Amino acid sequence: MKRVARLLGFLGVVCLLSSCGGRSFITDASYRQRVEQDFNQKKERLPQGDLFAIFDADLTPYEREALEFLYAYMPLADITDYPGEFHLMNVRASRKAAEEMPWGETVPEEVFRHFVLPVRVNNEHLDSARVVFYEELKNRVKSLSLYDAILEVNHWCHEKAIYTPSDARTSSPLATVRTAYGRCGEESTLLVAALRSVGIPARQVYTPRWAHTDDNHAWVEAWADGKWYFLGACEPEPVLNLGWFNAPASRGMLMHTKVFGRYEGAEEVMSVTPTYTEINVIGNYAATAKSTVTVTDGQGNPVSDACVEFKLYNYAEFYTVARKQSDEEGKASLTAGKGDMLVWVSKNGKFGYAKLSFGKDHELTVKMDKTVGDGHAVDFELVPPPENAELPTVTPEQRAANDRRMVHEDSIRNAYVSMFMTDETARYFARQYKLDEDAVSRILVASRGNHRVIADFMARLRSEKSKRGGLDLLQRISAKDLRDVTLEVLMDHMQSRMCKNADHFRRYVRNPRVSNEMLTPYKGFFKKAVSKEDAEAYKAEPMKLVAWVAQNIRVDNDCNLGGAPISPEGVWKARVADAHSRDIFFVSMARSMAIPARINGVTGKVQLIGDDGVTDVDLNHHPEEPVFMAEGIASKGKLVASYKPIRSLDNPKYYSHFTLSKLTPQGSLQLLSYDEGDTDMGGGTTWNSLLREGTALEAGGYVLVTGTRLASGTVLSKTTFFNILPEKTTEIELVMRESEDEVQVIGNFNSESLFTPLPDAGSAARQSLLQACGRGYFVVGILGVNQEPTNHALRDIASFKADLEKWGRKMVLLFPNEAKAGKFARESFPDLPSTIIYGIDTDGIAAQIAESMKLKHKESLPIFIIADTFNRVVFVSQGYTIGLGEQLMKTIKGL
Repeated sequence: MKRVARLLGFLGVVCLLSSCGGRSFITDASYRQRVEQDFNQKKERLPQGDLFAIFDADLTPYEREALEFLYAYMPLADITDYPGEFHLMNVRASRKAAEEMPWGETVPEEVFRHFVLPVRVNNEHLDSARVVFYEELKNRVKSLSLYDAILEVNHWCHEKAIYTPSDARTSSPLATVRTAYGRCGEESTLLVAALRSVGIPARQVYTPRWAHTDDNHAWVEAWADGKWYFLGACEPEPVLNLGWFNAPASRGMLMHTKVFGRYEGAEEVMSVTPTYTEINVIGNYAATAKSTVTVTDGQGNPVSDACVEFKLYNYAEFYTVARKQSDEEGKASLTAGKGDMLVWVSKNGKFGYAKLSFGKDHELTVKMDKTVGDGHAVDFELVPPPENAELPTVTPEQRAANDRRMVHEDSIRNAYVSMFMTDETARYFARQYKLDEDAVSRILVASRGNHRVIADFMARLRSEKSKRGGLDLLQRISAKDLRDVTLEVLMDHMQSRMCKNADHFRRYVRNPRVSNEMLTPYKGFFKKAVSKEDAEAYKAEPMKLVAWVAQNIRVDNDCNLGGAPISPEGVWKARVADAHSRDIFFVSMARSMAIPARINGVTGKVQLIGDDGVTDVDLNHHPEEPVFMAEGIASKGKLVASYKPIRSLDNPKYYSHFTLSKLTPQGSLQLLSYDEGDTDMGGGTTWNSLLREGTALEAGGYVLVTGTRLASGTVLSKTTFFNILPEKTTEIELVMRESEDEVQVIGNFNSESLFTPLPDAGSAARQSLLQACGRGYFVVGILGVNQEPTNHALRDIASFKADLEKWGRKMVLLFPNEAKAGKFARESFPDLPSTIIYGIDTDGIAAQIAESMKLKHKESLPIFIIADTFNRVVFVSQGYTIGLGEQLMKTIKGL
């Protein structure tokens, strides 16, 4: 594949790096013995595909030990999808950085082993970023202290990328640079890769879910002089241990990081897997408490080996942030922030649950006395931890210097982005090649730094049929695919074999996207790997392909933990895969033979698509007796939910207000993944579209979770257990709980405070909020330009444009200063309400709000209030908050 060839192109660098000496990579004899044991076991489990050929090369003892460490613990995808020379290149590059950077000798062996050597950060596609980044960064940081080098690398990352939300697939570091933006998981992957490239130990830290608001976040910890510091990726600050998330993190309940391999550090270990050690670092950010859960059966006897899940309410589901097994005494413990979680225990179809308040409940007994099929409902009030952030000192001079640097870095990045395709240049291109202008413009603009690849592909579409097909293919894949797909992949899938049904061909054969995998040119691969006779036999009888996969692909769900999905080519080579990669493999192989297939986006089931309907296939069944069943009425029932609107909500939204989960035979919960709509911009599944008239569900036990999040972060939840019977309609009620308290006055604010409107507001003269807004209620917001929390807030507000315009009152959005106002890209938020007045906070409105509302950290933006001209404040929000638009409207409707 050309992807591998490009990686190998960097291997010329290997010759320059190959002067590694003969010393050992692991000096601890007992640890080295354990690594050798794990490596040999890995080799025994993977006998096919010649996956360990690199060890036949001429390696130094250091290189051999380092490669054995990597191969012993890397996810299977990293072995099957990348040549051994790629991993050797990274071993040599990491040692080169350690030898050439002044801090190399100060990094302890264990810290280097786990936090510098590994190229994998999260579940991203791997690339040659280590070599590329080192060449860009080495001269920039080599004269700095380790502390200052960390700050400098983050400034470099800010030159390359800023925050923009996107889908869950994680781009490679080089793809993020090419795109010039990424979500927090991609920004933090970029920063960790950049830090490691110059020999600085780094790790990605995640809060799997916030407790006080929806969503999650990722940032970075970097090691300097014996201590771990944190920083926001691509969001440089003057000092370490400072980011916009200081305050939210102080309200967090769990922060974790996945450490490559077997790690024996001082942090609390949450779990040990064959590929990584998950550690708990919540104590670095928030006040914590330890609680112990005891699992008992219906008679009060301890239950060992039960699954104990610690769940946070987030995105309208109880999301598992930690999973443990009960010991022989039925116990499992966790250290977390001092707030509320739901504990869910299950084993062999039995389950139980209870609320756990960390800091209050040091011991909790959960009785496992419920079974799938029990119908009941229960209310929970879940309170997040209070805010308790401590911010490091930043002098005005440091802040000003940092702001100047960020302006310069913005200009560097913007100069690069200016070379991307615009609507005008894309339409000109379309006219040149006689292509649909609207479609071409959308595609090329969305492809950003990958526009040359996409344009090259389009230019190769000669006939009218190929033009229609090529544009259809490009519109089937995701926006992120457009930003990192290769020409080889696009050309491969344009050669797809035809099937009779044209719609099925477009959606389930030519379409390369199956799930969340990196796209590869698998159709040409299977055309060569599978004989023509076998391919024709599988196409004539697809169940033969089901049987072949079930018989020949061994499922090992521990083999690829922490990695990206194994490519279809990699699964073919190894004949081993995790279940998800196996499913992607089957669908890819089927499509290569013109057999329409998919993975159902809601249920996750593998399905064949035919003219007579959809067929579920069971790849886990006995190979000689493959199970398949049409999505028939007999196995399904219907769910209808009534809803009595509350004052602030006419049509509850999936993931914002409610979710559905199926109870598995083991007694755990499996979320039904309905359409969520465009990222941060509304749309998606609602009560009206899903449950008002009813939806078909497989027979079984289910859970409906609803929740109302209050401005304080507290959640009022109702959990309803119900059953779906075959060919029957089940009717339930969707209940959104409300606070019994009416909207209350929570503070005071001077409505005659002055600000300076921006020139396009009609007047640049200072005026009071009273003058600008008139008598009555109004909204004031203080914005942090190009910061993730502000961007989220503005998108939330945009999704309630019609409601806010109907309300008709003014929203005054203020920038801290003129320089910040100049950096605001209003065109990035085209759907904001027309009732907005933009201005500059020239007279200290932000400081007044912070003082009157007793906000601890006035630097934490954005800040929003609802107030009136009687100087009363009824709503305040600060920092990172998901659902701000909804919270504003909820308060407004209660006025």
